[in-house]
Amino acid sequence: MSEIICVTGAAGMVGGAVVGELLDHGHRVVATDVVPHPATLPAQWSRPDFQYTRADLTDYGDVVEVLTGADAVVHIANIPAPTLVPPARTLAANTTMNGNVFLAAATLGLRRVVYASSETTLGLEFDVPPRYVPLDEDHYPHPTTTYALSKVLTETMAEHISGWSGIPFVGLRLSNVITPAGYERFPSFWDDPSLRKFNLWSYVDVRDCALAARLALDADVTGHDSVIIAAADTVMTTPSARLMAEVFPDVKITKELGEFEALMSVDRARAVLGFEPRHTWRDHVAAPPA
Repeated sequence: MSEIICVTGAAGMVGGAVVGELLDHGHRVVATDVVPHPATLPAQWSRPDFQYTRADLTDYGDVVEVLTGADAVVHIANIPAPTLVPPARTLAANTTMNGNVFLAAATLGLRRVVYASSETTLGLEFDVPPRYVPLDEDHYPHPTTTYALSKVLTETMAEHISGWSGIPFVGLRLSNVITPAGYERFPSFWDDPSLRKFNLWSYVDVRDCALAARLALDADVTGHDSVIIAAADTVMTTPSARLMAEVFPDVKITKELGEFEALMSVDRARAVLGFEPRHTWRDHVAAPPA
C-alpha cells in the first residue's frame, strides 16, 4: 500500500539512499534537510510522488510542518559522527532534533517511527575491549563520546515516547556506512588490522541501510526495538578468528566464526526485520591471492 513517508536528512548519503529505496517500492516521499534542494538528489526525483522541503529540525515548529500529512517517518538527520563539531554541540543538536521528531510524531499520530541509531552505542572505539564477540544488542549501552551518548539518550527517548503514544519505534544501529565507491579504500587496511579495530572491522553498504529502513516500516514490532545493521563480513582479508587472536586475544568468542564472518551480529535484525545484507565489498574489489 502506498503511504506518505517523511525522510529526514534526505540530502545525506543514507537519507538519499532511503528516499530512492522508498520511491522504488511505491511510497510517496516527503524529504527534508537543513540545506536547499541539493545536487545530490537525482534530477529524476522531480516527480509527483516526491517533495523536498528545507527545514531545521531543531525548531519544533518546522518538524510539525514537515511531518503533517505523513503516515510514518524515517529519521536520519543528525550530526553523523564524533569530532565534526564541538562535543557539546553534537549532544545538544542531536538530542534536540531527535526529541522534536519523536514528540511531533506522537502528537500527530504517525503509525511508525524508524530512526538512525549507531554502532557507537556498543562501546566503540574499543580502547576497552568488548566483553565478547560477535557483538550483539546486549552489549549496550557503552557510549564513549557525546555522539554515542546522544544516540543512547535518543534510544531512551524512543522507548518512553513509544510507550506513551503506542507508536512502534525501530532504531537502526548502523555500522560504518560505505558507498560502493568507498570500497577502493579497503586494501589500505589489510596489512594493519589496528587501523580498523575501532569497530571490529565492521561496515555496512549504504544500500543495505536503505533496505533496513524500508523493512523497519512494516516489521512486526510493538513498542520500541533497536537492531544492529551491518554487513555479513568484515572489511578484512584476514580470517575473523585470526583477527581476534591478534588484536583482542583475551576476548571471549561465543560461537565458531565463519572465515570472514562479521563480528557485529545482525541476527536480531534478521529476526525482527527480515533483514539480510545484500552487498559486500568483495563484489567490488579483488582480494589478494590466499
